[in-house]
Amino acid sequence: MTSFFNTTVGLPYGWAWFIATIVGILAIALPLMLAVAMIIYADRKIWAAMALRRGPNVIGPFGLLQSFADGLKVFLQETIIPSAANKGLFLIAPIITFTVALIVWAVVPFQAGVVLADINVGLLYVLAASSLGVYGIILAGWASNSKYPFYSALRAAAQMVSYEVAIGFILISVVLWSGTFNLSGIVMAQKGVLNTPINGFFLNPLLFPMAIMFLISSLAETQRAPFDLTEAESELVAGYQTEYSSMSFALYWLGEYANVILMCVLNATLFWGGWLPPLDWAPLYAVPGIIWLFAKMMFFFFVFSWIKATVPRYRYDQLMRLGWKIFLPVSLFWVFLVSGVLMWMRVGFGS
Repeated sequence: MTSFFNTTVGLPYGWAWFIATIVGILAIALPLMLAVAMIIYADRKIWAAMALRRGPNVIGPFGLLQSFADGLKVFLQETIIPSAANKGLFLIAPIITFTVALIVWAVVPFQAGVVLADINVGLLYVLAASSLGVYGIILAGWASNSKYPFYSALRAAAQMVSYEVAIGFILISVVLWSGTFNLSGIVMAQKGVLNTPINGFFLNPLLFPMAIMFLISSLAETQRAPFDLTEAESELVAGYQTEYSSMSFALYWLGEYANVILMCVLNATLFWGGWLPPLDWAPLYAVPGIIWLFAKMMFFFFVFSWIKATVPRYRYDQLMRLGWKIFLPVSLFWVFLVSGVLMWMRVGFGS
């Protein structure tokens, strides 16, 4: 795109790069915001179907405009700031959460060559940027100057840090097997895995357990049920969002669902072939890669909604025990196992 603005339009290279980057950002951010609105609608319809209810069905055909009506409602509401709150931090906190939820998408490859920043350390960027989301939650709980949001912020910080450690070790196994931190490279490493016509690390017996652990850790990282202890109604009212209203509350809502979509895409990208079709068969490549990625993302989102509608909430001690006493030692052991197998394969092939 930079070359288009540079050679065809005739702009200087610096301006061509700047405009191409802005266009690329808008091409990701605007459809993402529309996707968030539709995902919220889909979430509610899935829950309703599993509970034998109708769900949104009044505003627009089949209720499709319900999310936009809700967005208009919160936009028109008054922003209320508690008198004892730290006003500056109170307003900055949701902006941090929403911004962090968007910047991670810069390195997500939608299909071959279609990525805003195809950097060599894309996976490290994802980990670093997503880890910043905890600051928005901590600031919200502290700046509200209320005990319920503060308790929720402490829970959320401990929960997110705990499962980020496990996610880090899980991803090391993927990096070791694929030999790169580049997300596009990781996708291509899943083509015809283990000399089969199947695309995806899920077929690899060493990486399939990591795929399951990553899916569960994704639920905890995004504070989705059964790990939604940060919003436990019986004890925290609405968690760190209790004192928020109007657009400041909507930014948390949008950021949460943007993170959910991101985790669904990462599950598809890291373990299930990303933009590649399920089978390494030439006719399937006629379908654009972004369609395959979207289909896999929707499957994982259905799993997220399915779990939320059917699985009871964990106690907090169960949540922390799962993270520290099960996922952490297992993922750490798996790093040694995968690296050992790879070294054995290298020595065996070398001899």
